Amino acid sequence: MLERSDSLLSRARKVMPGGVNSPVRAFKSVGGTPPFIERAKGAHIFDADGNEYIDFVLTWGPAILGHAHPAVIEACKKALDNGSSFGAPTELEIRLAELVTDRVPGVDLVRLVNSGTEACMSAIRVARGATGRDKIVKFEGCYHGHADSFLIAAGSGALTLGTPNSPGVTKGTAQDTLLARFNNIESVQALFDANPGEIAAVIVEPICGNTGCIPPRDNFLGELKRVCHENGALLILDEVMTGFRVARGGAAEVYDVQPDLYCFGKVLGGGFPLAAYAGTEEVMRNVAPDGKVYQAGTLSGNPIAVTAGIVTLEHLTPEVYEQLDASGAKIEAFIADLIDRHGYPITQARVGSMFGMFFSSEDIREHAQVTASCDFERFNKFFHTCLEKGVYLAPSQYEAGFLCINHTGPVLDQALSVIEESLAVAFA
Repeated sequence: MLERSDSLLSRARKVMPGGVNSPVRAFKSVGGTPPFIERAKGAHIFDADGNEYIDFVLTWGPAILGHAHPAVIEACKKALDNGSSFGAPTELEIRLAELVTDRVPGVDLVRLVNSGTEACMSAIRVARGATGRDKIVKFEGCYHGHADSFLIAAGSGALTLGTPNSPGVTKGTAQDTLLARFNNIESVQALFDANPGEIAAVIVEPICGNTGCIPPRDNFLGELKRVCHENGALLILDEVMTGFRVARGGAAEVYDVQPDLYCFGKVLGGGFPLAAYAGTEEVMRNVAPDGKVYQAGTLSGNPIAVTAGIVTLEHLTPEVYEQLDASGAKIEAFIADLIDRHGYPITQARVGSMFGMFFSSEDIREHAQVTASCDFERFNKFFHTCLEKGVYLAPSQYEAGFLCINHTGPVLDQALSVIEESLAVAFA
């Protein structure tokens, strides 16, 4: 029962658009009332009606150490005693930047910001400033935040310019964003051929996680880098979701590719508003005050968020990643067995502790397939059954799931049992 959550949603709608501060939280895709969360601990969240859930959303990825990890909480409490914001340099910022440069291949310099949107928006500006070009390439189904340049829908053909898919985005802005297809290097090459000398950068989620979980295929990222550099453009990996999540060095480590620029967030902040853009010295020295590309922020490098980030990264040892991968492998094998035994028209994908399940029998390689082939009605039934039985999944077929260090033993076994029961209900 969600009586109190129902009441809170009605109250929230009077003072906030849709009653939420981020659209997917409103459950528009799946219907019903979103549970209003009061607290969280480890792999569990607890709502205002007293319900307990095993959480595979994990605040959309950051809580890789589980909710309210004692070491993170204690360190942040101590940091808060020294003040919540200074608007001035701190040693903490240096420590976090050093942890990033130590972990991620090809990162020389780091600039801390406050959100993934801000990181991606800034990386695009740096790429344009460094190359002197205006156009960028993004991929259908990849999400890079809500900056104007990214809220673009496909045009009428492979070589057309994008069009705004949100009111408030100007046609002029949209005309500088070109749309390609994930896992389709030919679509990228076609855009470079049609726009010679005009494209500043290609930005991509190395694992497409905002349309489920779609890994790159056939050395797609390596081919992207080749095409970019052959045409004088930069490659930007948006690792807001995958950074420090799928491996110690993120997707760049997993797929052995070093871009010119990175975007980080989520895990980097350990549950606090923190993100970063980073890259090679050659490119990042364009950023003010070293260069002419301007970007600033009053709360950038906030000491509380930075402290959470430091503690989180320090706890993410090789052994922790091995444990996370083992939990992911257990889920993957369990679902694969269910598919084999029952003939469910489902496909799945996993990279480390990031996973996705599509209600489609197709081999999913790109966003358009999800839209065209997935059974959204059946997914919604599965989702709500899981929720009623105490497993909290992302409320959309277009979202990935995540694991934390607490998804082990009886907790994971209980979640798998609920998934099995809920699939049976969905396909009854």
